[in-house]
Amino acid sequence: MTRLPDPEHEPGLYSDLLLKRFLAWLVDLIVTFTIIAGIVVLTAFIGLFFLPVLWIVVSVTYRTVMLSNHGATLGMLLVALRLRHLDGRRPDPVVCLWHAVLFSGSMVTVVGQVVSVGLMMTTPYRQGLNDLILGTTMINRYLEDH
Repeated sequence: MTRLPDPEHEPGLYSDLLLKRFLAWLVDLIVTFTIIAGIVVLTAFIGLFFLPVLWIVVSVTYRTVMLSNHGATLGMLLVALRLRHLDGRRPDPVVCLWHAVLFSGSMVTVVGQVVSVGLMMTTPYRQGLNDLILGTTMINRYLEDH
């Protein structure tokens, strides 16, 4: 089975992933907030009554669609990241859905966030909790060119 290049032998391919993931998260937060604000206005502010559910639905849908179609969300595209299986394959839509659901679930609690960031800092492929569970990771986009 083919694997992504070993981080020990090619550390540059995985450099700055933690910072890039954080920046991508900020951009995606702004994107999802903008979508939700639009929905709230279009529903004559009735959407505010369902804000937590609305936020989860929009976030999971946005991430699933973007990851399935582009291998990255808008934030990830801007910082040149792509989601891949550890063998280098692009994830299929079902894995993208699970990635989005597990990401949203880990963001709901402080413990989930801390565990995920801790894993990103300590695992060789800089995997978050959802990545570790699914066998995926983020890579720098230019890896695809090698």
